[in-house]
Amino acid sequence: VELIQDLPEDAIISFYKQGDFTDLCAGPHLMSTKTVKAIKLTSVAGAYWRGSEKNKMLSRIYGTSYPKASELEAYLTMIEEAKKRDHRKLGKELKLFTMLEEGPGFPFFLPNGMVLKNTLLDYWRQIHKEAGYVEVSTPIILNRDLWYRSGHWEHYKDNMYTTVIDDEDYAVKPMNCPGGMLIYKQDMHSYRDLPIRMGEIGLVHRHEKSGALHGLMRVRCFNQDDAHIFMTPEQIKDEISGVIRLIDGVYKQFGFKYHIELSTRPEDSMGSDEDWEIATDGLRNALEENHIEYTVNEGDGAFYGPKIDFHLEDSIGRTWQCGTIQLDMQMPERFELEYTAADGSKKRPVMIHRVCFGSIERFIGILIEHFAGQFPTWLAPVQVKVLPISEKFADYAKEVADKLDAAGIRVQTDNRAEKIGYKIREARNERVPYIIVVGEKDKEVNKVSLRSRKNGEEGQMDLADVIARIQEEVRTKALD
Repeated sequence: VELIQDLPEDAIISFYKQGDFTDLCAGPHLMSTKTVKAIKLTSVAGAYWRGSEKNKMLSRIYGTSYPKASELEAYLTMIEEAKKRDHRKLGKELKLFTMLEEGPGFPFFLPNGMVLKNTLLDYWRQIHKEAGYVEVSTPIILNRDLWYRSGHWEHYKDNMYTTVIDDEDYAVKPMNCPGGMLIYKQDMHSYRDLPIRMGEIGLVHRHEKSGALHGLMRVRCFNQDDAHIFMTPEQIKDEISGVIRLIDGVYKQFGFKYHIELSTRPEDSMGSDEDWEIATDGLRNALEENHIEYTVNEGDGAFYGPKIDFHLEDSIGRTWQCGTIQLDMQMPERFELEYTAADGSKKRPVMIHRVCFGSIERFIGILIEHFAGQFPTWLAPVQVKVLPISEKFADYAKEVADKLDAAGIRVQTDNRAEKIGYKIREARNERVPYIIVVGEKDKEVNKVSLRSRKNGEEGQMDLADVIARIQEEVRTKALD
């Protein structure tokens, strides 16, 4: 009754009835209850009526249902596994990152997390150099005129942080692309120069509501592995195909499967129908000529162009949207970008926006959960832990660690006056790929006792063989 009394006078009121249950709603919840077979109530929580603490507390009961008991069991197993892999929990245990009340939604990366982050960025730079990209960097804060010209002031302002400098409005960048436009305009370009593949690891800020923040998965500032490709219309298909191959290689490197969606024009968009049709057909043709299966996600494109989205699947079957390829004919027009065609005329380039990781921070969160913190050797912040059995062998442990370090292997030594069993358990809990134990017998024969995460205890080995094995794993970026 209270809900009805608060509705406008001309509101249409509807009820939905199922069995003995009657609800004030648009309905129906289900067309039929015949598929409700296996049921599990999962939790109970308190909730104030209509969200106000002035009202009575109600009990909200959560549950889930599947047509088959086996499907319900698989779902519950996945949920339990996801709890164990929660990147917020593992991020704290492995000392990768922290979130503090001094900056909600602004992650702090700790030393181990910075090693992981920089290793990913080194890999990114390597594959982009091989693919013919140049790297640039654009400012974090730019004036209102730029964001108005790009369309962000009109279409994205609610998600932007703004400030005033010298009595002029400025905005902290939520995206890197407008800065990339300005870099393109610094030179005259011929059709012979195209395509230009311009990459940027850019720190962007986007306002998210506090209730939506979630570890590294939903933050207010993150590094985006952007690239902007400027090209002629004739180069669209080949460039999109090249980006697809690049992203495919990245995801295979981490053991991800993925599926692709083609996202089309949203309601809040800019540009002509003809431009959108050309851009959408360009993406569709590239997918079909590469024989790539895809689904269409109507109306979910960016406001300036359609896009291809990559939804990767992690080791427990969850999907994450990371990579994206956006074809844009609007920003080159708005920024009056030009190149000189073969006939000497001035023409507008076509532009691709694309990311592989998406947000570096979010991708790290996904990797933590995908690997359950057990990163492949090449990614692991600490690749080897050296454990002397007692203080007597601290010098030998240092000698071993120094040789590992000189070989480019990330190593730590645990010299605490603790029992060796305790130190081994600690190192295993830290998900270190390799543990080297050194004691009297090892020192006598100038060898080390090796334990690996994959094989367990492996016995005495020459340190040179251990180094060669680890270096090969790092070189090939092998998955355990």
